[in-house]
Amino acid sequence: MQNPNLPIVSIAIPTYNESVNIERVIKELLITGQKNPIEIIVADGGSTDDTQDIVKKISLKDSRVKLIHNPLKVQSAGLNLILQECKGEVFLRADAHSDYAPDYIERCVEALLESGALNVGGAQRFVAKTPFQAGVALSSKSFLGSGGAKYRDPEYNGYAETVYLGCFWKKALLAVSGYSTEATANEDAELNLKLKQYLLETSENTKQNTESKQAIYISSKIRVWYYPRKTWQSLWIQYFKYGRGRYITTTKHSAKSQIRGILPFLVISITIFMLFINLLFPSLELPIEELVLIGLLLPFAESWRITWKLRKNFSEEIWRGEEGKIPSFLSRWFFCGVTLLTMPIAHSSGYAYQLFRHRICRISGW
Repeated sequence: MQNPNLPIVSIAIPTYNESVNIERVIKELLITGQKNPIEIIVADGGSTDDTQDIVKKISLKDSRVKLIHNPLKVQSAGLNLILQECKGEVFLRADAHSDYAPDYIERCVEALLESGALNVGGAQRFVAKTPFQAGVALSSKSFLGSGGAKYRDPEYNGYAETVYLGCFWKKALLAVSGYSTEATANEDAELNLKLKQYLLETSENTKQNTESKQAIYISSKIRVWYYPRKTWQSLWIQYFKYGRGRYITTTKHSAKSQIRGILPFLVISITIFMLFINLLFPSLELPIEELVLIGLLLPFAESWRITWKLRKNFSEEIWRGEEGKIPSFLSRWFFCGVTLLTMPIAHSSGYAYQLFRHRICRISGW
């Protein structure tokens, strides 16, 4: 039975060619919303597969489901369209590449009401159905892969910088003008910075002793599982875009940007600078070769540690593919190492590319 005393939850799902997952995700969310009055709005960016037809069929059977079109084909733009269209007091972002616990919506609303935050969510729990996904999922268990982000810790409860996906008060999102369409692939971090500033400003106006860090809250009771990219190429593109988005965010919120977001670019830039100096002044004998060798070997050494540590719990915690096709230890180690090496390089490349566009080519935005 739905509780009429609880706020209406509008679930926002931006999609593009998600015919494989969209029906499962919508049905999961409809089930998790049994205790909460909900609506599900899918903003599709012009899918060329059966995504739109699937959503339309479901909407004919369940009036809580609605399809709208996202002509800009950008995820953040789709979320903003849903924000303008939705009727709920609570705006819950969902992803077609995730699995949701049976009490997901209930726990999100509970955390939103109890924490006093503007955005709540759970940890990003990585799971896999392919060997490459397994490597990416294992990398998330390492500091090299997560950067120590609190939203990667399934046991963490408390305030943080960001969460996975997010559940918001709609009025707060409208007050900060929703998602930025410029910070594509980094819109979550940019939005949370705006929410923190908004909370700080409103608490000052109302003379409340509220800190900006209390805007974002993570609850270990909110459980959601994320399926990462299936190929190396798609992973590279993903983190390249993250790097570009991070640069745009730093230009808009330079004083508030986290060092974790620009650290890969700084480390690789310093290494390249040292290499250049060594070529000009070989007499300095800088240990460039040693640094490069360490940089190449460290990800695979860390991968071995993580893969060995989770060797007994891998099938239970991470693997969601066929039981008879669990990837070997060496396969998991190799793909985890490749992931740990790829992510900082792709992220730094995207950051450098966007910096070049902005500073040299004088091209603003995406």
